[in-house]
Amino acid sequence: MSSLVRKHLKSCFERIFVRTNFLTMEKQNCRVGAVTPITSGAHAIAILEYRYQSFIEKAADTTYMGTTLGDFFERKAQNFKKLLESLS
Repeated sequence: MSSLVRKHLKSCFERIFVRTNFLTMEKQNCRVGAVTPITSGAHAIAILEYRYQSFIEKAADTTYMGTTLGDFFERKAQNFKKLLESLS
């Protein structure tokens, strides 16, 4: 393949890639920092209980015991427990 053909193919690919990404990103309405609080709404306690149980199970997993990630899971579970106690 000649260098001229390679340059043409590269140019075509770049145009397609830029158009596709530009059009995709153009349609998104992303709000950085916009969050919906988990403690609002009818199912808040159920969601918090599910997440608490999930982190408890992960912290108890032997794969993560004694690791930094295991400690992280345990702290997250404790935070959810405190939040649940404050809502009850």
